[in-house]
Amino acid sequence: MAGKGNYSLVLKEGWLYASVVLLVSLLLQHFAERPWVAAPLWLLAVLLLFLYRDPTREVPALPLAVISPADGRITRVEPAHDPYLDRDAIRISVQMRFWGIYTTRSPTEGKIVERWTRMPGMQAGDSRRYGIWIQTDESDDVVLVLSHSNLLQRPQCYVNTGERIGQGQRCGFIRFGAEVEVYVPANSKVNVEAGQAVRAGVDVIATLVHK
Repeated sequence: MAGKGNYSLVLKEGWLYASVVLLVSLLLQHFAERPWVAAPLWLLAVLLLFLYRDPTREVPALPLAVISPADGRITRVEPAHDPYLDRDAIRISVQMRFWGIYTTRSPTEGKIVERWTRMPGMQAGDSRRYGIWIQTDESDDVVLVLSHSNLLQRPQCYVNTGERIGQGQRCGFIRFGAEVEVYVPANSKVNVEAGQAVRAGVDVIATLVHK
């Protein structure tokens, strides 16, 4: 199931926004006395297609690997308490770039056990973190967390509880340089370090350990 999902080179949201802008620019160009006034809208449509670009990736066939869910740079690798599953874990944080790829991908293959629109214990109005619990066929628990600070960065999720997801499968997107976290079991082997650049669906950030 690795890599299963929408394989367009531009996210569907990008096509939607760009199409609206192009329609307005065509109307403006048709009715305006000076057609060149629509030029900024043409440039805006091109910019939107660039921002919502969604390149294909060759997902490695590594069953116990945890791959990066986003393009960006590793900011933290540390032992931490997983607030979603109430366990000791290793937290690996990836800071996405403002101009980078917005697509998020599943770090591992398995079943979506639960989704959260806020961190457990937070008040109902605090929805700055979006969590996805993935359980592998070997019963390893991996939690993907998408963080955002404003409505423009609010994540979109393409998967639902109970569904099966492939390693590296597109599972959503988040705009404008948000932070993504992955909680893996405490005995996992870490394959990255702070400051390292990673690509979604390609680079291995951790390996699940089975004795």
